[in-house]
Amino acid sequence: MRIGRVAAELGEGLAEVLWPTRCVGCDQPGELICSECRAALPWIEQRLACPSCGAPFGYLTCTECGGLWPTRAAIAALGFHGTPARMVTCLKDGHELRLAPVIAAALLTALEEASAWPARDGLPRFSPAATDGVCFVPATSAAYARRGFDHMELVARELCAASGLPLADVLVRPRARDQRVLGREERAANLEGTMYARGDVAGARLLLLDDVTTTGASVAEATRALLARGAASVTACVLARVW
Repeated sequence: MRIGRVAAELGEGLAEVLWPTRCVGCDQPGELICSECRAALPWIEQRLACPSCGAPFGYLTCTECGGLWPTRAAIAALGFHGTPARMVTCLKDGHELRLAPVIAAALLTALEEASAWPARDGLPRFSPAATDGVCFVPATSAAYARRGFDHMELVARELCAASGLPLADVLVRPRARDQRVLGREERAANLEGTMYARGDVAGARLLLLDDVTTTGASVAEATRALLARGAASVTACVLARVW
């Protein structure tokens, strides 16, 4: 066991010499996210955010969703620009798997802040005691085959390990075109009927994780699949909100 640990440490040290860690925000060597980029992260102030879709400044009147999202509440940690956008790209396309716990920590930070503010039903937008499991919007089969991992599964497992909440790996997404090349209406049509829930989620109060929300089509389709399977409620939390 000790030999294995020493070999692993030597391997990590050699990798750091050959491929030094650089900040995903500014490319400076040293840390995954340097202190300057951490200080400049565009955090969304939860008390001002829309409780339905998580859009910044949408608490009273949201121009993004009109309060009609299918989730019980939606929480977004950051605006989707600069470092947050590069965090997502570096994790899922650059295979920088060390970002999974970093993203999980950002989600937990937003969830903790959101727990102090009401959802549409008057209850806290998030409560660990009122959460039965954590699920995630899955990658398509093609994306999984291309990358060799599901980036949101990695994030969900890190969040569960840090929070003590159980993982509910119940959503399946066998097909869908890449959402990034589609418009608002095309995104919804592209995802309709492409996800389903397996296993028993009847009566469960679920926390649904995703990386980025643009139109909300992915979160809406995942929520539909969970509610169709009998889930009592779905609260969504995403790293970044396009707004």
